[in-house]
Amino acid sequence: MTTGDDQNLDAITSERRQLINLAYRLLGSLAEAEDAVQETYARWYAMSRRQQDAIKSPGAWLTKVASRICLDLLGSARARRERYVGEWIPEPLPGPTPWTTGSAGSGADPADRVTLDESVSMAFLVVLESMTPAERVAFILHDVFRYSFAEVAEIVGRTPAACRQLASSARRRIRASQTPATSAAHQAGIVRDFKQAWQAKDISALIGLLDPDATVIADGGGLTRASRHPIEGGERIAHYLTDLFTRAPDTVTVVERTVNGRPGLVAQQDGRTVAVYAFDIAGDRITHIWAVLNPEKLRPWTTG
Repeated sequence: MTTGDDQNLDAITSERRQLINLAYRLLGSLAEAEDAVQETYARWYAMSRRQQDAIKSPGAWLTKVASRICLDLLGSARARRERYVGEWIPEPLPGPTPWTTGSAGSGADPADRVTLDESVSMAFLVVLESMTPAERVAFILHDVFRYSFAEVAEIVGRTPAACRQLASSARRRIRASQTPATSAAHQAGIVRDFKQAWQAKDISALIGLLDPDATVIADGGGLTRASRHPIEGGERIAHYLTDLFTRAPDTVTVVERTVNGRPGLVAQQDGRTVAVYAFDIAGDRITHIWAVLNPEKLRPWTTG
């Protein structure tokens, strides 16, 4: 039999997955999301039992506190990212192998803590980075997690009407950046063709797969060699990638992996993940490639 304390503990800990889901979308970093959730629980357990019992909905309390912590972190993150070496890309989430379109896989996989859907695709997270902290929080809480604007207002510290405007502004940013939807199978085929052309150093094939206005953005964080500025133009990218593969050690292999719920690629060397590539695809062409090489952002990745 379980005691009241056990039931209370179960109810509190059962919220962890939901809080990680929320915090990752708000912060774009699994490591920062886990820290924010840890701080949320620390605040809960810092209260007396009487204070805890006075809270009618512990789940709602935890969500409110986690959201406010993330809101504060977003403000300081903007200043930190201005000092970041090179381009900053959200932390990529690993998914199951081979490419699939379902849930996140085994419990040992960090992605199991984040439901993989459209709102964690790399393209989506990149747009979220362009929003103000208040826009991002209002949009994620209302449009993704279905909180009412009255609830969002209490968290953000603005009126419901103001939160409605924030979410509307964020929604316009999302719509302006969206590419026509393509099936996961079609995306997987494009990425697989790209991988084969890249490994074959076939510049013509690469140019055919890349949109003429395609962009590559790399994130090394100053910890490893990576282009500090976006590379633009399909032909230029094809030559750049071919040169990159030519200079890579023979021990580097490129494998197919799910990255933030979408078909992607992972470069491995001596059993260690050294780069993760996420793609945005419109029709039959790749429009964006995000290459994460910062080793601090690759810790959740395994080589199995």
